[in-house]
Amino acid sequence: MFIPTAASTTLNGKGLRIGIVQARFNEEITGALLQACSAELAAMGVGDNDIVHVSVPGALEVPLALQALAQQEEPPFQALIALGCIIRGETYHFELVANESGAGVTRVGLDYHIPIANAILTTEDLAQAVARQHDKGRDAARVAVEMARLLETHA
Repeated sequence: MFIPTAASTTLNGKGLRIGIVQARFNEEITGALLQACSAELAAMGVGDNDIVHVSVPGALEVPLALQALAQQEEPPFQALIALGCIIRGETYHFELVANESGAGVTRVGLDYHIPIANAILTTEDLAQAVARQHDKGRDAARVAVEMARLLETHA
């Protein structure tokens, strides 16, 4: 069985319905993630009317919002994108938020059989987050489209 890769296909998002959940905590970073993600989706042909954007307080709330979007039946989403930024602090809270949000995002994708591009950054400091915000936003858009197309042909 041949599974297409980004190198073997041109990603075409035309006609796909994509949901984006953005955590507001560290909003300068998550706003840049959203901007880069939205621009890349548009470049791949995903229409403005086919993108639904939801904002939540922080990374721990992202999985619940993703679940709500995944449960929506008409019209259904072909892929979802999680955007957030968790920066290490001085307490164990970083590990808790990073681990639980990541596990929740994965669980929603598996439970609802919907691709979710996880672009919840987990960084040591603000400089690392800034360095990753644009590339990871674009990457999330590309992952969402590629996986949606993969499931269309191999589901």
